[in-house]
Parts: sequence; structure tokens; C-alpha cells
Amino acid sequence: MASFDAAALEPVSGFAFLKPETRALQLDDFENPGLATVERGAKLFNTAPSKDARACADCHGENGASLDTKSIARYPLYRPERGEGAAAIVTLQQQIELCRENSGAAALRPDHPDRIALETFVRNLAIGETVAVRTDGPVAPLLRRGEELFNTRFGLIDMSCYHCHTLYAGRMVRGQKISQGQANGFPVYRLASGEMASLQQRIQQCLTLMRAEPFATGSDENTLLELYLMSRGNGLAIETPAVRY
Repeated sequence: MASFDAAALEPVSGFAFLKPETRALQLDDFENPGLATVERGAKLFNTAPSKDARACADCHGENGASLDTKSIARYPLYRPERGEGAAAIVTLQQQIELCRENSGAAALRPDHPDRIALETFVRNLAIGETVAVRTDGPVAPLLRRGEELFNTRFGLIDMSCYHCHTLYAGRMVRGQKISQGQANGFPVYRLASGEMASLQQRIQQCLTLMRAEPFATGSDENTLLELYLMSRGNGLAIETPAVRY
């Protein structure tokens, strides 16, 4: 099957739409507020969660020294052994949780702060790597389903992701430029809320702004949207933890 072209536009990182002072904040290795979450994730990675469980570092080296950063840049992955449809898609956060549970750790709910911290730490290891989500073969129909959701009007506002992040990308709203909604910086530190947000949390926040009922974290809809949004950024460099409004 031919490769599926997920990007409606030439991808441009949200970094390009930031004000100069916000760009400087993201690039500062001391001032970027998201780096506190990277440090917390590193501590979680290197520490056994209980006396009966192994630390991530026991398998992957201290501070993830043996992890393949190019592989990190390929998430979400298609794993047919996990099930059919969206169930076959494994996000980076899900993979980290699967590894934790296989190592004897107690399960954490999706988007638990510890899961976000670990995801942020692991994605940060791949900073500068090129996003390279698979788009061909059996993944193509799943990407189309994600694109359909991206183009669907939701809520009382009756707008879709497409309206903001494709049709109106680059225009001003409340003193800020609308970005393409690229996901290469997630998890991101949001200045508006003063906390880290995973990609699925940001999708939920957008749906809430559209006066729509958000999809549950880990739902088929959120997973397909995450797959599609990450694939739109193929070719962009990973920026985690990015700083966004």
C-alpha cells in the first residue's frame, strides 16, 4: 500500500509562531520551566517504584543511556499483536507504562503526573531527532480515521481542528498567532496553566474550548488523533519540553 500523506501543509513547528521572549524561554537550559519535569522524570526513571519492582534504568541504563533515540522519534507505533484498529496503536506514554507494569510496578492511570514526567524525560532524550511516525501499510487507514476526526466540527462553537490549525494557521487571536498544532514538542509546558500537558490532554483542552465533550484519555478517538497529529509533524525536530501558550 502506498504511503499516506498525513500533512495538509508543509509542517512548521509551533516554535515559529511564538513571541521572541517565549522562544528564548524554551531554548534556555536553565529557565525553561518544562525542564523541572524532565528532572522529575529522570528521578522516576532511575528509581525502583517499590522493593518488588525494577527501575526503568535497570533495563535501559542510567538516564536511559541504552535507549535508541531514533526509535523514540517513531512513536506512536503500530503493533497488530495488541489488537485491531486504534488498539494496535501504542503511544510513547503507553509503552512506558507497559514497561513499568512488566517490571512489577503498580499501574498508573493514563496521564498520571508520573506518566507524563516519564514521557517528558524519555522524549527529551530524543530532542533534535526527526519525527518519523510510520504512515504506510496498515497504518494508513488509521491515519485517515484520525484525519476525519481532525476535520470534524465539534461542540457549540461548531469548529474543527482543521479550522484553527490548517485554515487559520498564522492568523492572530487574542494577541497570539495560531499555530499548525504540531505535536513535536509534546509534552509541553503551558504558560496559560503553569503545568505540563500531554498531547491527549491538549486535545481535551481544545475540545473544551470548543464547548464540546472531550474524549477520554486513552480512548480510540484520542489515540487516533494523537497518531494523526504526530504524523503531521514528520520531518520536524523533537523539542520536548516545548513551551507553548
